[in-house]
Amino acid sequence: MNIRKHIIWSPPAEPGNRFAALASFVRAAEAEGWTDNEIQFVIDEVVEAKDDAAGMAVLADYSRP
Repeated sequence: MNIRKHIIWSPPAEPGNRFAALASFVRAAEAEGWTDNEIQFVIDEVVEAKDDAAGMAVLADYSRP
């Protein structure tokens, strides 16, 4: 799946915690009308990332300021 969408969101103040950031990201994506499949795709990428920094980079790729 190739998602070209980006959302506007503010990651949590706790830097480096990809799972806290992911929860916030999911809420923002739902509010912007992303489909369940699109959200699940991003969740899978973040969970499969080798560490928090890589997971946060995935979320940054789907974000816009």
